[in-house]
Amino acid sequence: MALLRKINQVLLMILILMAVALLYSKTFKARPPANHSDLDHQAPGRAVEGGAESEVETDIPVVICASEERVGAAMATINSVYSNTQANVFFYIVTLRDAIKLIRQYIKKTKLKEIRYKILEFNPMVLKGKVKPESPRPDLLHPLNFVRFYLPLLAISNHKRIVYLDDDVIVQGDIKELFSIKLESGHAAAFASDCDLPSTHEMVRSVGMQTTYMGFLDYRKPEVRELGINPSDCSFNPGVFVADVEEWKKQKITKQLEKWMSKNFKENLYSSAMAGGVATPPMLIVFHDKYTTIDPKWHVRHLGWSPDTRYAELFLQEANLLHWNGHFKPWDYPCVHLDLWEKWFIPDPSGKFSLVRPEI
Repeated sequence: MALLRKINQVLLMILILMAVALLYSKTFKARPPANHSDLDHQAPGRAVEGGAESEVETDIPVVICASEERVGAAMATINSVYSNTQANVFFYIVTLRDAIKLIRQYIKKTKLKEIRYKILEFNPMVLKGKVKPESPRPDLLHPLNFVRFYLPLLAISNHKRIVYLDDDVIVQGDIKELFSIKLESGHAAAFASDCDLPSTHEMVRSVGMQTTYMGFLDYRKPEVRELGINPSDCSFNPGVFVADVEEWKKQKITKQLEKWMSKNFKENLYSSAMAGGVATPPMLIVFHDKYTTIDPKWHVRHLGWSPDTRYAELFLQEANLLHWNGHFKPWDYPCVHLDLWEKWFIPDPSGKFSLVRPEI
């Protein structure tokens, strides 16, 4: 009897050990590998929702950011692109978590339900230790202003090039023309130089804008002077550009941009410069003399720099792309050339985004 009791105890112990081993095995099989989990947590952007159709290699990928407070602006940009091209466009709409539901409703309850798109959630934690929360214009510190730094790292299919557009843009031409620009060898992107159209120069002079590196970098700092960039060199506007993804990766553009963000965080190389904001200077430094120039009519800008200084109407009608960069936005008031923007505006079905207009 004693022997039988001992055998039963041993068998019971074996069964318990087998059960524990099985449970342990299932637990670890169900858990993703550590490196996969880390990558997912640290990725700048992840896909949270898409349209009915997936991306294909022949699509023209357009990246645009949509913040909760300016979602109607981004939808107007998307509508203008979609309405003025025969090409297959795929929109990557980058946002923060608080705006995902609003964007989803905006698309599904309006004419935009026909577009092909994917919503990407941007992770603002990638900016920790790189951006100080101080600026004469706090809107320029919004995390989505830095999405353009991380384009190849977003959850975007294997496109060879990408079109990036700010949300205060209206596209009047066929986006395929901009997308098809021939980039010079060794260039990772194409921008519009601030030394392009005579009409733009007149606008700039009338509102006292800076269009050179002097307006963005603090040349009192040795680190800036050591760059060897002439302060009178023409700047460019990074609100509209075409990026060569492979060249971007090859040159480690994102790492270069992050380096200058971190430097400014510690040494204030440009945060107090006349232009304000900290998203443009790193682009100006990294791409100095290393970018292809966009046709000026594909980036007619500064429409938001004055509440009353206007371009000639014929000039704007012939432009392929209009950009209300500056303080005075077309969904707000006052602003110039409102009719050219409102033509593409789609009212927010939720009523959260509304236009500011004078009472009649």
